[in-house]
Amino acid sequence: MSAALKDMIRNPTVAELELVARYAALKADPRRERLFEAFAQTGLPHRRIEDWRWSDFKVAVGALDAPAVPPATDPLATDGVATLKFTPQGYTAPATLPPGLRLLAKDEAQAMSGAENAPLGALAAALSGAKNAPATLLAEVTDEAPVRLHMVFSGPGAINAARVVFLLRPGARLEVSESHLGGAALSTALVEYTLQEGAKLSRAVYQRGGKTEAQAITALIHQDADAETKQTVLAFGAKVARIETRLVHQETGSHATLNAAYLAGDGYHIDFTSHVRHGARACVTRQVTKGAVLDGGRGVFQGKFHVPRNAGQQTDASMQHNALLLEEGAEVFAKPELEILADDVQCAHGNTSGALDQNQLFYLRQRGIPLEKARALLTEAFIAEALEEAGDHQEALRAEAQSWLSEV
Repeated sequence: MSAALKDMIRNPTVAELELVARYAALKADPRRERLFEAFAQTGLPHRRIEDWRWSDFKVAVGALDAPAVPPATDPLATDGVATLKFTPQGYTAPATLPPGLRLLAKDEAQAMSGAENAPLGALAAALSGAKNAPATLLAEVTDEAPVRLHMVFSGPGAINAARVVFLLRPGARLEVSESHLGGAALSTALVEYTLQEGAKLSRAVYQRGGKTEAQAITALIHQDADAETKQTVLAFGAKVARIETRLVHQETGSHATLNAAYLAGDGYHIDFTSHVRHGARACVTRQVTKGAVLDGGRGVFQGKFHVPRNAGQQTDASMQHNALLLEEGAEVFAKPELEILADDVQCAHGNTSGALDQNQLFYLRQRGIPLEKARALLTEAFIAEALEEAGDHQEALRAEAQSWLSEV
């Protein structure tokens, strides 16, 4: 690695120097170098960058020592469903794959579009391929019958970096679940989905990390004509955690539902960031994000719809973020944005934050329900809307939310 590339990270921290050393130990590859360069332009993102002003990874990530806390348990594991596992020690795939799914492990790095806009996604792509893991795992889905797949990203270790690229052929259907369970000082995963004409993706994501960990989950989704994505995320945060989705409607009739819920306790930080580009006519996006935060916790929502002047005509898009501050000292930061240059659109966004309704609490207390139970019931009902599109995983996600609420 050239000295100039090292010097691109201004005043590097101990963690950033460790990342540079890890990169330098990998096999030289021009595409890998371009990916690391995209990350190095900012280094670990920090609050002086507008899109990261509430999620400072540079401050949060110290020396990359393996945490003492083990990874979380996996609530989305299902008997009979093929599972891919990504750890700091390597990668494992099942001996038998479901019909309609083909995997190809590539030792060479692959190009990434828009790497500069997603620095932690670029870092995942640059560092994936260490030890026993492929630089890029390519997955092709061909069947119109639903293909079911589960992916697990967990430690223990110092750094867990992985990249998976999915190609859904015309009319193909993929039902994928992802469990990001922590266990590493820094976990960063890049998952890319390309949906060709009429393809359908159902994506359920579960995130949970420890108070000393940093996690980044970056998804890039590109959709052709009449393709459809339904995404549901439930997150509990970590010392700092960011779940970023960047979706592009490339052809007419594309449809996306991007829902999420977060529950952040004392010492936990969760950031939901999304960017949707309506790059074709008559595309639809629906987004609902619900959150609840305790004293000492922090929730962040950043959502943006971009509608170009000509390509985005007849766009239909709505974005809602609603948060509960369950205790004094809870923090929620929200920045919903619409950038609309077209004139024939239906676009709306909304944002609210506040406490539980005292009248509703009084109603439940009058019927003999203890205060803690009443708070839990109302909070669960509040976030339930964001989990309704999770399909077969809705029950498991709601059970995780119920468990968390019963303990606070």
